[in-house]
Amino acid sequence: MKAPSFAYARPGTLAEAFDLLERHGEGARILAGGQSLIPSLNMRLSSPELLVDITGIPGLSKIEASAKGLRIGALVTHAQIEKSPDVRNHAPLLAQAAPHIAHPAIRNRGTLGGSLALADPAAEYPACALALNATFILLSKKGERHVKAAEFFKGLFETDLKSAEILAAAEFPAVDKSAFVELARRHGDYAIIGLATAVKDGDRRFVFFGAGAAPVMAKNASKAKSLGEAKEALGRDLAPPADLYHSSATKLHLARVLLERAWNTL
Repeated sequence: MKAPSFAYARPGTLAEAFDLLERHGEGARILAGGQSLIPSLNMRLSSPELLVDITGIPGLSKIEASAKGLRIGALVTHAQIEKSPDVRNHAPLLAQAAPHIAHPAIRNRGTLGGSLALADPAAEYPACALALNATFILLSKKGERHVKAAEFFKGLFETDLKSAEILAAAEFPAVDKSAFVELARRHGDYAIIGLATAVKDGDRRFVFFGAGAAPVMAKNASKAKSLGEAKEALGRDLAPPADLYHSSATKLHLARVLLERAWNTL
């Protein structure tokens, strides 16, 4: 299929982007790589009046490490995250997740900000952000707003991002350990079920994707003292939706398989 008609603008500064977003309101969509947005346009799942291409705006493509953790700009690509020494050293969970995202051509174009802002419940980065207790930096004409990942993801493709805001960067605090596992029918496919987990000061955070309308924090399993207790508790945390090939019970079983693998890795 072909995309519906739309206007296109490529602002050179954030100020120009904010003007366009304010002027067009809900009719504008941000283009930040397009590896998720363009297919949705072609399938007529989205029909914006205007695409605001922010890929030429400076300052949104940096990876900055500090003693507190890592700040990654919204326009940093999956490939850059996969290859960055700073990401491997300060937020290895992201580096572990990146190779599972689609295929090299898409990883060369797709961006961190695009993935987080779309909030696809089957995507890897939203779950990683929640596991790492990330903070998102949202910019608008009114200034800067910081939102925790736990408050950012609201539901199916729904976030706390306002119509005139841009997700400019994400900050990932340092953790002690992390593990990433997913099951897919073929490499590059969306995961049947996936798990991002991190440990900080003895506290575990097990976050599943492909298990609901948004990343799902398995709160009971995260508090468990033993693997057996965690696997039993997972039945109270997850009610994954069935898909064309797998029942809810099958996906819960697979979630327990991943939980065991992550637990043993940690």
